[in-house]
Amino acid sequence: MSTTIERRRDDVGTPPPPPPPSGALRRTSDWARRAPLLPALIFTIVVTQLPFVVTLVVSFMDWNAYYPDERGFTGFSNYASVLTDVNMREAILTTVVLTVVVVLVSLLLGLGIALLLDRRFRGRGVVRTMMITPFLVVPVAAALLWKHALFNPEYGLLNGTLTAIWRLFGSDDAPQPDWITAAPLVSVEIALIWQWTPFMMLILLAGLQSRPLDVIEAARIDGASSWQVFRYMTFPHLRRYLELGALLGSIYIVQNFDAVFTITSGGLGTANLPYVIYQTFYQAHDYGRASAAGVVVVIGTIVIATLALRTVSTLFQEENAR
Repeated sequence: MSTTIERRRDDVGTPPPPPPPSGALRRTSDWARRAPLLPALIFTIVVTQLPFVVTLVVSFMDWNAYYPDERGFTGFSNYASVLTDVNMREAILTTVVLTVVVVLVSLLLGLGIALLLDRRFRGRGVVRTMMITPFLVVPVAAALLWKHALFNPEYGLLNGTLTAIWRLFGSDDAPQPDWITAAPLVSVEIALIWQWTPFMMLILLAGLQSRPLDVIEAARIDGASSWQVFRYMTFPHLRRYLELGALLGSIYIVQNFDAVFTITSGGLGTANLPYVIYQTFYQAHDYGRASAAGVVVVIGTIVIATLALRTVSTLFQEENAR
């Protein structure tokens, strides 16, 4: 009985909870929180979305600087020209081959280097920093480095190494191949692989360091070999990170222009889609067709980026669930 009286006294003395804010007050508070973000949002729309809208409009026009009097609306003919033109189809195929080769080889090399750098050894921090260095080099500078310092047939490092090896065997007739002429697309791929392998290594190294070490240690105590640990525990754990590296690498390499322009100038069958767009816009001055090709690239990139965002969100969900 006394307990009931005390509860009633407590109920009487406790002030009632404040009423929930009305709809107008809630909207006002929401705008107060979002208002500081409006300048950044407006700036982003002006810088990114308006140029794309203009490009989309131009892609439906017959606009060539050599024929200014023939400018007008042409519908989807520019897109039909992009998808049926022989040079465009070859550029799309080159872009696909270049992207697939660079991404796959960079992932394999990055995985091997990440597995090595995940081990404990003296100077591991210094080695990690040195391995990241190629990714920090400006793309044009990296392409110039490979073109002149390594691939050059007269003073390049590769031919100089061949000369030194031949002299060790008592011969001065070392082969001096022109690497870019002999294998132009492979030369571009090697330069891109050298630059993008550290990026893959960073992603996979982060995945390796997020493994549950107690489970791995228990598996080793139970007699599992290093290969079994990698096959049944490490590799399934790295699947999401491999997907993320492949998708992010594909987004950037699909749009690569620097290496193709610097090393081969788009010749010898190395012209990818961004380089063909550059030629169409700045050399042929066909703005409508170039804009249509650019929209095609953007659509392909958006598809890849959507897959990448889904992979990232899945990774975050898995991390939060732990």
